Amino acid sequence: MECAAFTVAVIGFMIKLPSGFKHIDKELHAAFYFLAAAFLNFLFTNKKIGIHLLIFIILFLFGVSIEYAQEYSNKLLHTRIHGRFDREDVKSNLKGLVVYSICWMVYVVCMFMYNSATVKEIANKQE
Repeated sequence: MECAAFTVAVIGFMIKLPSGFKHIDKELHAAFYFLAAAFLNFLFTNKKIGIHLLIFIILFLFGVSIEYAQEYSNKLLHTRIHGRFDREDVKSNLKGLVVYSICWMVYVVCMFMYNSATVKEIANKQE
């Protein structure tokens, strides 16, 4: 199942974007990486910062790799199936990841504070 989702993501980034969406290309990049980070963090982190950072790095490298793959595919196939390496796409991917990381950190800190307060409240009631 994960392999199928990964394959769909790669194919989605390798084909040309329909012309109706070209004016929001950067926003789509940011949204995809925000949602991908949210999905993977929901599945794997359990509020662990090390795993969160690993997911962040893997998704960032995936985004850079896709941009290079687009450029390489144009040379390999001698036709333009997508665009070219676009630094703005990489920046948009990074923005999506950073915004999600900020949201994730706020959530983790709030949950930590809530859990700490709950533990103190329970301890006070037991005394």
